[in-house]
Amino acid sequence: MNIDPAARYHADGTEGELPDGDAAAALLLSRRPELVPWILQWQRGLIETFGDGLRQDATRGAVALGIALARMGLRHGSWGEDFHAYHNENHALELMDGRMGRLLAAAGEAFDGRDRIALMLFCACHDLRQREEGEGEGPVGPNEAASIAESARILAAAGFDARRDAWLYRSLELAIAGSTFDARPLPPDARRNTAELAARGGALAPHLGEWLDAREPGWREDPVSQRALALAQVASDLDTANVSEPLLELAASSIRLCEEREMRIGRSLGDPGSAAPCLAFLTDGQQRFFFELHRFCSDAGRLAFAGGKAANAGPMGALLDALRAQYAQGLSSHHCGLDVIRQFARLALRISE
Repeated sequence: MNIDPAARYHADGTEGELPDGDAAAALLLSRRPELVPWILQWQRGLIETFGDGLRQDATRGAVALGIALARMGLRHGSWGEDFHAYHNENHALELMDGRMGRLLAAAGEAFDGRDRIALMLFCACHDLRQREEGEGEGPVGPNEAASIAESARILAAAGFDARRDAWLYRSLELAIAGSTFDARPLPPDARRNTAELAARGGALAPHLGEWLDAREPGWREDPVSQRALALAQVASDLDTANVSEPLLELAASSIRLCEEREMRIGRSLGDPGSAAPCLAFLTDGQQRFFFELHRFCSDAGRLAFAGGKAANAGPMGALLDALRAQYAQGLSSHHCGLDVIRQFARLALRISE
C-alpha cells in the first residue's frame, strides 16, 4: 500500500498551529490539563513493564499521543470551530482510556511494548481527518488515507524515523486503513471475488491481506508487515467495540453519530426534514451495524469484547423495536430529528433499568 504522506494529503492549518510536542502540550494544559500527567503515566508504565530498552520509543510515543490528541481537539473537537459530535478527542480517549484497558486485561500477554505503543497511537490518530473528499487509496477511504499521511508527519515530529521505526509506521498505516468502514448496501448483483467488493459491508481490516496481495506482492515474507496486519485486526475491534459497551453508552454513541451525520449533511436537528433520516439511522441503521455489519476481526478482540456484545443483543433489539413502535403510525409534520433522538434516549434509559 505504502501511501505517500507527502504526495496527496498535505498538512492543513491545524498542523501549522500545533506542529510539535511543545505546542500540543501547551494546548492540552490549557484545555484538558489532566491529560498531560495521564500521558506521562502511560509512558512511565510502559518503561516499568518492559524495561529501559523501551524508554526511547515510549517517550516519543507520548509526544506523538499529545500531538494527535491536541489536533483532534482543535480540528474536529471541543476546542475548535468544526465540532464533530462523534469523531473528536473524546472518541480517541474512550478507546485509549477504556477499551485499551479492557483489551489488555483480557489478552495483555499477546502484546509487547511496541504493540501497545502502536495500538495506543492508532486510537489517537485513526480519525484525525474527517473532511476529505473524493477517492481514497483503493478501498481505503479518503479520511483514512489523509489520517495515515498526517500520522506519519506526527511520528516524525515526535522523533520517530520511517526507516528505523518501520514497525510503527507500517502498523499505523495498515491499522488506520483497516478502520475504513463501509456501510453502503451491496448491489444485488455484487460479485464478492475481489478485495474491493469483499470490503463492502463493514470494516476493511479483514480484507487487507487480499488487497496487499494485489498491491505489494511478497509482503507476506516481511515480518514487519505480518505483525502490522495482525495489529490492524485488533485495532478494528477497538474502534468498533462500542457494540460491547453498556447499553446506555452504546445508545449514546449512536446518538452522537446521528447528530454528526445530520451536521455533515447540513440539516438542523430542529428541522422537520431531519425526523425521518434520524429515525431511519437510529432503527434500521443501528440494526444493520450491530447485527449485520459488525464482526470481530481478532481473537484478542473477541476475548475482550464479544461477551459485552452478546449481552447487548437482546436489549439493543428491544430498543430498536420500541423506537419503531413509537412511530408506527408515522411521523407528523411537527416531529424533528431532536424529537426522535430524545425518544431514543428515553427508551434506552427505560430498557437499561
